[in-house]
Amino acid sequence: MDAVIESYKPRTRVHAPAPMPWAAPMPASPSRATAASDTCLTTPDRIVQPGSRVVVVAPHPDDEILAIGATLAALSQRGHAILVVAVTDGEGSHPGSAHWTSDALRSIRPRETEAALRQLGVVADIVRLGLPDGGVARHEKELAQLLPLGSTDTVFVPWRHDGHADHEACARAALAACRTVGARCIEFPVWALVPSHPAHARLAGRVMQRIDVAPEFVQAKCHAMAAFASQVHPDGATPPVLTVQALDTWKEDGEWLFA
Repeated sequence: MDAVIESYKPRTRVHAPAPMPWAAPMPASPSRATAASDTCLTTPDRIVQPGSRVVVVAPHPDDEILAIGATLAALSQRGHAILVVAVTDGEGSHPGSAHWTSDALRSIRPRETEAALRQLGVVADIVRLGLPDGGVARHEKELAQLLPLGSTDTVFVPWRHDGHADHEACARAALAACRTVGARCIEFPVWALVPSHPAHARLAGRVMQRIDVAPEFVQAKCHAMAAFASQVHPDGATPPVLTVQALDTWKEDGEWLFA
């Protein structure tokens, strides 16, 4: 499968970034002690060229904030146009719940994302595709055609091995779409960062980039995460979708991409 996915990556990158002055390998943070054998340090302005639009492919309303919210805040402040492609409305997060029904979630979760972006100070256009939560893989080819990408875009998408079928389908579709138009595609881990998640073990041996973001953006991200009330609070006796351990992982200083 990796060989198939590799064929989706741009063979030639349009407006590739200048060579990055890599730092020496950094030790992984405690929660990621088993994550990556080699880690490099970078910054938001090194990742995205001046004038490049930033496109985030978000499988569910919150993925873009949890994993790279501080980076988006920094890029927005630097004047980059930002487009969030909301692939699903996150209506499947509480199966069987009497309170958080699919209709209720379909309404509230997009509003939670908008509130989180405001907390971050991110000015973004949002395109909602309305694909089924939990069923993106069935619409993968359609998604690749629907993504509104241009050749000078820098596209961020969850990792192709992130341990959630929707995340992985979005990665494959984004890689295919980027190959078609010649855009850059950068993958980031979401659930794979969480030590208790099965996908965490897949990070072993991977080369990663740790994004050094200013403390004020990290703090803003921590506040923004509270906007996802449907995900961070229990549903009666049912624990929250986003566990304390997961939230603590995403609140750590620095964010992560694949080299």
